[in-house]
Amino acid sequence: MGKPAPRFPSLPDASTPTQINDSLLTHFFPPEPPRPLPVILRPYADCSLLTPNEVATILAKCSPSSAPGPDTIPYSVWKALRRIAPGILTSLLAPLLVYGHHPSSMKKDNGVILDKPGKPFYDSPSSFRIIVLLQTVSKILERIVASQLSAITRHTGLLPHNQCGSLPSLSSFDTCTSLVNTVRILQGPGLKVFSLFLNIKGSFDNINADILCLSLR
Repeated sequence: MGKPAPRFPSLPDASTPTQINDSLLTHFFPPEPPRPLPVILRPYADCSLLTPNEVATILAKCSPSSAPGPDTIPYSVWKALRRIAPGILTSLLAPLLVYGHHPSSMKKDNGVILDKPGKPFYDSPSSFRIIVLLQTVSKILERIVASQLSAITRHTGLLPHNQCGSLPSLSSFDTCTSLVNTVRILQGPGLKVFSLFLNIKGSFDNINADILCLSLR
C-alpha cells in the first residue's frame, strides 16, 4: 500500500499559510452583494409575543456540549440564567422578533476548516469543509424563529402532506417508512418501481440571500 495522501491543504498557487488561508476563505465565503441601506425599524403589529415557556422549550433542545462562537458563552450558562431569572432571555430576544431585526453583532462566528476523510488528494478547497460556530444567543433566536415558522406553515397548510424533514415528530425514518410502504403497494399488482434521489450540492452555502428574499416575497 502506498503512503496516504497528506490531509493538510496543498493548494495550487498557495505556498504560504496566508495564501492558503485566503484561498480557503475565497472558496467558502464568496464576495457578498452590496448590502441594502439601513432603514427605520418598525414593529410588526401581528407578531406573536415571545413567552418564557417558548424559550424554555428551545433551550431544552440545546446541547450543553455544543461549542460556542465568539461570545464563548455555552448553552449551560443560558440554561442556568433561565432557572435563576426566567424573564431575562425573553426580554432580550422579544424586541428583536417584534421589529424583525437580527443585529450584525449577533452574526459574528468562528469558522473551523476540517478535511474530508478519504479524499485521494487535498489540493483543492472542495476537499475540505467548514464548521461555523455561531454565538449561542444567536442560535437560540434562530431556533425560536424556525419553530414559529414551522408552526405557521403547518397551521396554514403551506407544506405538502408528505413533508417529513425539519418538522417536529417527523424525521427521515418516517420518510423511509412511507417510501417502503409505497413501493410494496405498487409491487403488489406486479408493477416495477423506481426511485429518484437528488442531492443538491452547495446551494445553501452559495445562495444569494437578497435574491432568495425577493423570490419568497
